[in-house]
Amino acid sequence: MRPLALAILVATVPADAQSQQPMSVIDWLQDNPAESVALRPGEPPVADDARSPEVAVRPLDAAQAAVGLVPSSVTGFPETLWRGARTETLTRLIEEAPTTGHPALQALLYSLLLTEALPADDPARAEALLLARVDKLLEMGAIDPGQALMDQAGPLRSPAIFDRWARTAFLLGNEDQVCRMLAQARHLSPGYDLSIFCTARAGDLSAATVQFDAAIALSLLPPEIEAPLDRFLHPELFDGAEPLPVPRNPSPLLFRIYEAVGEPLPTASLPRAFAVADLRDIAGWKAQLDAAERLARTGALTPNTLLGLYTDRLPAASGGVWDRVAALQRFETALGTGSPDAVAKTLPAVWSQMRAVGLDVVFAELFAADLARIALPEGPAARVARQVALISDDYESLARGLTPADDTEAFWLALAAGEPSRATPPNEVSAAVAAGFAEGKDLPRGLSRDRLGEAVLRAMVLFDRGARGNLADLTDALIIFRALGLEDTARRASLQLLVRLETET
Repeated sequence: MRPLALAILVATVPADAQSQQPMSVIDWLQDNPAESVALRPGEPPVADDARSPEVAVRPLDAAQAAVGLVPSSVTGFPETLWRGARTETLTRLIEEAPTTGHPALQALLYSLLLTEALPADDPARAEALLLARVDKLLEMGAIDPGQALMDQAGPLRSPAIFDRWARTAFLLGNEDQVCRMLAQARHLSPGYDLSIFCTARAGDLSAATVQFDAAIALSLLPPEIEAPLDRFLHPELFDGAEPLPVPRNPSPLLFRIYEAVGEPLPTASLPRAFAVADLRDIAGWKAQLDAAERLARTGALTPNTLLGLYTDRLPAASGGVWDRVAALQRFETALGTGSPDAVAKTLPAVWSQMRAVGLDVVFAELFAADLARIALPEGPAARVARQVALISDDYESLARGLTPADDTEAFWLALAAGEPSRATPPNEVSAAVAAGFAEGKDLPRGLSRDRLGEAVLRAMVLFDRGARGNLADLTDALIIFRALGLEDTARRASLQLLVRLETET
């Protein structure tokens, strides 16, 4: 696995949250690098369903290989995760699953997308689910694992897989790898522009020019790529020319062509996956910071990598990201001194900065444990410290050492212990959460443990709707999580939601 990787926290299946700590998938992947192993030509690439009336036939002795980067022994999900559900249902739910706003659910989503799962019997349905998994990873900016999944399935298996594989390779700066792969299967090229680009990269500019002229004459190129590709092929003809117009929705290939002709495109307005390009050393520090924050919000960048960028040097200006950098550096310095007064002076400011851009949970992952060792005087900083503890990975153990300041915090601490009924819910949202933790609840009608992947995805979608105001959906989501053994996810997601709602008021 490449160094640029995602901070994925695996949601484990065992019901007892006290006996399980979330495991970092990226840590596991770094210790167990993913190998690019292509499946045999006739092998379907990913897990799917068995409930559908569609019937596929295969020899009884046909071998099946699970597709995923993390074994089920690590994630806790069985290899039959996707079985029993219709492919159309699964792909729709994967598309609808929230990618921002709920870090605990993002961790669970990564676990679902990356766990090893048996492929479906029908290759077409299996490929559809693989592409849905890959597309969701790319939406979250998790380029490396997305490409690793396709490497495992075989990039040359179909035009659709190769197209996505090539896009991720361009975003990672692996143009030569794309062209080498294309040379093995020209028929998989998604367009003439890629063929022309690769011919030029191979050093045959004459042949590339002939192909380009023919493609122009036959109107075979997308209009937005004609001028940039012309400049790429004939740079000597455009010395002193006006800059190219900025494309609205560039492909990764077009993005790289703009970079090659000396007109790199800003990534802030592009899909999150493009932010990976700004993490390279050739990008300016502000561009790196902006990109890192975008990726950290979806768990596609580790908190420690973000911290490394924040503390790389002194802020160059004020406002926006520079204020966050300054606030975090002041807080980290204060925390290093161990002085309660110094921490109390700097914590509220950095908390406000990080919370404003959706990085509060990232902040908690970085500093909750060290902050818990500081005996802060009661006041705004102490309240922030309790909130930081409760949205961190170690919420349960840290909560045992906290004393609530009011009824709201009393409910949070009871929830952290998995017993919200011990306290009175301070508001309607808390009451909906408490109802989700009532004993004796089972899966709602229409869901089944035999369709585990579908059930988990539905719970994620319901939780997101509930967080937006439909409190019945919030309760149902928590009931589903807990019925499936995802107790830790239910607690973490609820605490993160309640703390965020409290700090927004």
